[in-house]
Parts: sequence; structure tokens; C-alpha cells
Amino acid sequence: MLLASFAQAEPLRIATFNTELSRKGPGILLRDILRDDDPSIASVVQTITAANPDIIALQGIDYDLELSALNALADALTAAGAPYPHHFAAPPNAGRQSGVDLDGDGKRGGPRDAQGYGRFFGQGAMAILSRYPIMTAQLQDFSTLLWRDLPGSLYPIIDGTPFAGTEAHATQRLSSNSHWSLPIQTPNGPITLLTYHATPPVFDGPEDRNGRRNRDETAFWVHHLAGEIGTPPQDAFILLGDANLDPTRGDGRGKAIAALLAHPALQDPLPEHPTASWSQTGPMRVDYVLPSRDWQVLDAGLIWPQGDAASRHALVWVDLTR
Repeated sequence: MLLASFAQAEPLRIATFNTELSRKGPGILLRDILRDDDPSIASVVQTITAANPDIIALQGIDYDLELSALNALADALTAAGAPYPHHFAAPPNAGRQSGVDLDGDGKRGGPRDAQGYGRFFGQGAMAILSRYPIMTAQLQDFSTLLWRDLPGSLYPIIDGTPFAGTEAHATQRLSSNSHWSLPIQTPNGPITLLTYHATPPVFDGPEDRNGRRNRDETAFWVHHLAGEIGTPPQDAFILLGDANLDPTRGDGRGKAIAALLAHPALQDPLPEHPTASWSQTGPMRVDYVLPSRDWQVLDAGLIWPQGDAASRHALVWVDLTR
């Protein structure tokens, strides 16, 4: 019985990392990984290998339909001693052209007219690497949810008219990348990852389109956990990703992430630890790993990438057991 108890208590290390590996065109990231001489890719491989997580959510990695770039990165990690046999990515909103003038500049087809900012489909998207099987048949992908359909949506309405017009209002999705609920089969039973990468709350005009959307991308999870959108996790889960939102600093609507950090179903293993640093803003907390309350947190920390071409985000990891 004691041996069984110890087996059940085998810890899991869960991590999130905005790699900032996105390139300026399709196929370039795959080319750079295969060349095996790019300092930014070497930094990402070194950082993930040093953290050695069992499951990691990645942001800032370009999507392609064959997952060629993701698979190549996984091969590089295997060669460095960190094998991840299970990979997942799904078609994102990043760079997905809408056919509508979403940003209200009078033109169509620009990177800000995509459902999520992108010069090409899949630019700077999301992915999962795992040492355990990913239960893709049970995926809940909320990427098609319209922004206006979020309860309490802050879609900008100006003098009674939706920003950029009614066609944009009827077309704009909430997720700038994706919102996924993704179960993974671990040795101790299934767990669920709730993960996303929100738009930066800047680079817009007085309508605060990005700031409002950023807030709503985080507020989405409160509605999901309440059972108002999709089916909430029935077992242990972890909410993680890049919220692009600090609870107290920056131009974003910090109350949204503060509400999530205080949510009764969640715990915060690294309160008040900055996870990214930009020259314009200094250190800010924007990346999160938030386990559900039924986990026991054993340890948590950050690993900052090294090198001139390194990501400005730290890898955030948490060790968990049940």
C-alpha cells in the first residue's frame, strides 16, 4: 500500500514558455531549426532542457499544417537529451485572414485584419510538448468563439456603433491565438491543460481594441470554469500560458488577471514574480502556471533564457503532485 501511495504521488513538472521564435514568413522557422546554427533556437532548446518539464505549453512558435517546425524543435530537444514524443498544435487565429476590415483602417487583408495579428497564417502560434499521451479526441478548442458572444464582452462600441462596423462585430473572434482545454493521460491519471496566449493590450487607438480584447481573453476562463462556455474540467487541471497582462503594472486591464489569480478553484505558486522584461516597460508578470486546488505544489520557479538572441520571457515551471 505504501508503494502504491508513492507511485501515485510521482510529481509532474508543468511549464509555460513564450519562446519568441516566430519568423517573418512561413517556413522560415523550420529552415532555421534544421540549419542548427540559430542562437535564438539554441537558447530555447537550452532553456527547456534545463527546466526538464514533463509537459510544456509553448507560445511564439509558428504553426504549419504538418507541424513540421514543431516536430523539428522536438527532434532538437531529443538530441539535447529532453525527449517529447507527444506534440500538439491546432490551427490558430493568428494570421487567419477574415476578409473583413477588422481594425477599421478602411483596408482589408492586413495583418490586423486577421482574426489574430499575423503577417501569415500561424505566425507566432501555440503548441504543446508532452512526455505523456495527449488525448486529442477530447480537445475543446474555443478558437471560433465570437468576441461579441463572450458574456460581458468589452468589444468597443462607439456612440452605439461597433468599432469597425457591424460586419467586423459579427466576424471578430475572441481568441487572438487559441483557447484550448486539452486532456493529457499521465501515469497518475488524466489531467487537463487550459491554455491560451492573449494579444498584447497595446498597439491600437483610443478605442482600446487590443486592451479590451486582452481583458476578455483572460476573462473567458472565469466563464469556462463556471460552466457557461464549454465543459469545465472534471478532474485536476492547470491553467497556463501568456496572458500578456500584469495584475498591477502596464497598460492592460489588470483586474482581469487579478480576478483569475484570486479564483477559488485556482492557486498561485509564484505570486508577484515578474516573468518578462521589455526595454519599454521593465519587468512585468505576464506568464502564468495556475494549478487547480486539488494539486499539492511541491516547488516552482523561473528559468531565464541566456544569450543576446534569447526570449524576453522566462520559462515558468511548477512541480505538482496529488
